[in-house]
Amino acid sequence: MTKRLILIRHAKSAWDDPLVPDHERPLNPRGIAAASDLGQWLASRGYVPEEVLCSDALRTQQTWAGIAAALPGAPAPVLKPALYQAGPDVMLAVLRHATAKTVCILGHNPGIAEFAHRLVKHAPLNTEFQRYPTGATLVADFGELDWAEVGYGQAEPADFIVPRELVA
Repeated sequence: MTKRLILIRHAKSAWDDPLVPDHERPLNPRGIAAASDLGQWLASRGYVPEEVLCSDALRTQQTWAGIAAALPGAPAPVLKPALYQAGPDVMLAVLRHATAKTVCILGHNPGIAEFAHRLVKHAPLNTEFQRYPTGATLVADFGELDWAEVGYGQAEPADFIVPRELVA
């Protein structure tokens, strides 16, 4: 059974209050709109995860909430504190414990960008993949592997989008 990963960097967050700890930064209005747009894009393509592994930071949870509102039967996120500011090896370890056929991971840069680059056999044609800006979303397929067997360089990129392309 083919496994699919939807890898999402949180949407744009607010920086207007320097007293708010990084972990508690919310999405800004642009990020809220982007999360909704991403949800509609995922739904339009049939990319609906059965399992969502999410950093426990406020901005990743709010990103998923905005996305999930547009997805039929969207699952509740499983909050993973290890994904907060995680590097690629931690993300891979979390992914290897996934149980569903289609899994979504929501995380942060720089780790999520490096994780995406290491996972794929080749980069998608979209030049924004190199930057992996806020809201960047990679859909990647792993073939018949079990999640426990997944490693770097095994994923075939199926799709990639950034929010600004959805409003263009």
